[in-house]
Amino acid sequence: MTDRDEFLAWIRTALHDAELALHNGDAGPRRALWSRNEPVSVLGAWRSAHGRRRLDDLFTALAESFSDCSSHVFELQAYDVSADMAYTTGLEHTSVLVDGVPRTYTLRATQVYRREDGAWRVAHRHADTVSE
Repeated sequence: MTDRDEFLAWIRTALHDAELALHNGDAGPRRALWSRNEPVSVLGAWRSAHGRRRLDDLFTALAESFSDCSSHVFELQAYDVSADMAYTTGLEHTSVLVDGVPRTYTLRATQVYRREDGAWRVAHRHADTVSE
């Protein structure tokens, strides 16, 4: 299996499962997949943060607002792996309760990853809403 194959398998399993957990109110799996090394950052559709402590606060706040996710699909548009760095771009289609209110939305998302101690970790996320 190539680096690209292994990375893609990780995106489709561990990363997807962590995002689904977040949208069901559990930030733990997402937090576990993010880099422990600075710099880390999120330029989010709703909130932004930089630095590990602020990211932890952001992930907690998001998890507290999300519940009962009925669908979370990542439509991968492009990705690449180069040594210990990788990126993805794609559309995230989500149906979830946000503060108890049903919402369905699509985010355009770009993420940057670093391989740390043999495991992929998210280092940066940029997402914004797609207007139709």
